[in-house]
Amino acid sequence: MGRAFEYRRASKEKRWANMSRVFPKLSRAITMAAKEGGPDPDMNPKLRAAIMNAKAENMPKDNVENAIKKAMGKDAEDIIEVSFEGKGPHGVLLFVECATNNNTRTVANVKSYFNKLNGQVLTNGSLEFMFDRKAVFEFEKPADMDLEELELELIDAGLDEMEHDEEDNTVYVYGDYTNFGSLNGAFEKLGIELKKASLQRISNNPQEFSDEQMVDIEKLIDKLEDDEDVQAVYNNIA
Repeated sequence: MGRAFEYRRASKEKRWANMSRVFPKLSRAITMAAKEGGPDPDMNPKLRAAIMNAKAENMPKDNVENAIKKAMGKDAEDIIEVSFEGKGPHGVLLFVECATNNNTRTVANVKSYFNKLNGQVLTNGSLEFMFDRKAVFEFEKPADMDLEELELELIDAGLDEMEHDEEDNTVYVYGDYTNFGSLNGAFEKLGIELKKASLQRISNNPQEFSDEQMVDIEKLIDKLEDDEDVQAVYNNIA
């Protein structure tokens, strides 16, 4: 049927593979947020952010609603958050955040990925001071927006830093994780439509790795991210 057909099929398969990996993680984040702060997004900033991130990945509305209902049901599963700190190939540092309904399974899986791909799991707390926990927001910059003026508006809400990527016209706003709610509220008050809002761990001492080293490093990161229990993998790659 020709190369065009093969390309479209490969593209479609990649999209579906991404959906099968991302949607369960997004659903779990929504369920956890709803269980923690209630099912009303207007009263639960963490749930609002989880729903917004799901929409950014084109997750169907039914999936979002089902994830919220799952949190409120009598038979709602008990999901716990657990994190792992590790050293991967060539000394890369990895901070792995998980959400699981079976801690034994998650611990076994994560440890096996590190062991099989030339890494090791470290004692929790080993990398705590190597990563800063940040509230991170992304939005597309309107043509008439004055970024200096916006920066002044956001300082009182907890702004630490703001960057503008001119290539894709995306503005990134960073603040301490404790200011997630106040910054999120400031964006709503200013009428700025966010693309994503999240809590992330950002390396305070990023390192350079060669292309050859990155091949080994990415194998481990890909393996971790493919696991349904793993919500995010942070690293110290420059």
